[in-house]
Amino acid sequence: MTLYQTIYNKALKLKEGTEHLTYGRAIVRNWALGHTSQFDELPKILDIGCGKGDDLSGIGEALGRKCELHAIEYYDEYRKLCEEKGIQAKEVNIERDVYPWEDNFFDLVIANQIIEHTKDTFYMISEISRILKPDGSLIIGIPNLAAWHDRLILLLGQQPSGMKMLGPHPRGITRPALKQFMECDGFFELIDFKGSGFYPFPESVANILARLFPSLATSTFFLFKRTKKPGTFIEVLKSRFFETNYYQGS
Repeated sequence: MTLYQTIYNKALKLKEGTEHLTYGRAIVRNWALGHTSQFDELPKILDIGCGKGDDLSGIGEALGRKCELHAIEYYDEYRKLCEEKGIQAKEVNIERDVYPWEDNFFDLVIANQIIEHTKDTFYMISEISRILKPDGSLIIGIPNLAAWHDRLILLLGQQPSGMKMLGPHPRGITRPALKQFMECDGFFELIDFKGSGFYPFPESVANILARLFPSLATSTFFLFKRTKKPGTFIEVLKSRFFETNYYQGS
């Protein structure tokens, strides 16, 4: 075992018990409550890649279930768990399928720890821009490629932990990159930004550091507003050529 691997394994042991911070549940819930509280009618909320429905369950409980909870989830087992929690869960290929909702349907869309799993991110964001109401909110949570520990790992000539070749994440994302991507051509506007987790520190220390240095945190969270610009985000590809066959819809 190399010296690097020895140190890396030690760091993994130190961070045990803090992994839940990477999901930023409190951040997602508080932003969701702040947005949905302004509506007289039942807000419609969608969580893309919802897993076991933890984010939606927390939001639903905080709102006294006075909301419509929808989800996209690939795994059958997780969809069944969501249905048991009162979440309407659908199986959708988020990089190929037309999302099964009409235009301007949702007040809030959540994509927590999902965008980094996609190649055809343009299509995914385009479908979100279609089904999200003007002035609706989009909450995105991602592993932070610029986290302090990944900067150190890169300095040592190793692959960042959030974007391993032998792993689930084909994309590595930083705060400036996601802001530039989402705000290009004016379909979305960044409203707020926070960090959560700070490997390998214990939770009490990690919370303080993530609040002080969000751009160095393990995960970063973004609150975007859908602007009133007509059309969908896929139009971004019409004026750009990236030498990659991004899917633009059928």
